[in-house]
Amino acid sequence: MPTLKQRYQITETEAVGTAIASAARRWPGESRSRLLLRLVELGRQELEREDSRAAEAHRAAVEANAGRFTGLYPERYLQGLREDWSA
Repeated sequence: MPTLKQRYQITETEAVGTAIASAARRWPGESRSRLLLRLVELGRQELEREDSRAAEAHRAAVEANAGRFTGLYPERYLQGLREDWSA
């Protein structure tokens, strides 16, 4: 069927065949091409979950350390450093 969308060719390696076989057990009666599409969608969803978990872990680390170094330097310390810089 004509299309302007990008097409991909996948060789059924051992890993691809195993993945299709696993997908066929979950979704019996689906064509092999439909099973590949389902596997791609599951992969996308998992990547999004991983990204979300990583972002949440980063946010939690920032929040856990927020204010941790407050008071480490005296007041106006940075301003004093800048006064020593040549203009």
